[in-house]
Amino acid sequence: MIPADPEARDALAAEYVLGTLEAREAAEVARAMATDADLVAAVARWEARLAPLQQLAPPEAPPPDLWSRIEGQLEPRPVRRFRWDGWRFGAVGATAVAAGLVAFVLLRPAPVPQLMTVLLTDRDAPAWLVQADRGEIRLASLNTRPAPSDRVLELWALPPGAMAPTSLGLIPADGRIAVRPATIRPQPGMLIEITLEPPGGSPTGRPTGPVQFIGRLAPATGS
Repeated sequence: MIPADPEARDALAAEYVLGTLEAREAAEVARAMATDADLVAAVARWEARLAPLQQLAPPEAPPPDLWSRIEGQLEPRPVRRFRWDGWRFGAVGATAVAAGLVAFVLLRPAPVPQLMTVLLTDRDAPAWLVQADRGEIRLASLNTRPAPSDRVLELWALPPGAMAPTSLGLIPADGRIAVRPATIRPQPGMLIEITLEPPGGSPTGRPTGPVQFIGRLAPATGS
């Protein structure tokens, strides 16, 4: 279903972000994104391009009589007569089930939103994909050229309000890194930077080389 033609793939990514795909098609795109870096980059570009449109549509509350209109259109179910013993035990069972459902809803952890950003080159071409959730930050290269032989690439994170970035480590040759920093947690608005540093990384604990790539984490949509 995922087309090979670049224009068709880009159009598919746009429909995915807009939410116009059928559930089956959207699920197939989501599965393909797990291994298709180009498709992930196309989706990220459309998310960044369409994000300002969200500001044009202020939230609207549903009409107050919406639920009563829905109830009025539902067909009443036939009423069955039960013996007293059956009703009594049935009520006890229903109460237990209801209590279990309440406990499940209350104790179930809230879903953790995934954050992401695509770091671009100076020509606005996708270079790195950054994903973060549950305290972990993952970086993957999107066909990026390696660093010069006398330099290394170092990954940094700067949370909103922080005075200085925190090093997340050196980026290995395969361009992939997954870290779980102990002192900071991924959050929307966090800056992700990649700098060019001397062998072994920054000697000061702060970026010393030029910033090669930079992006800001934002909630992922459409996935």
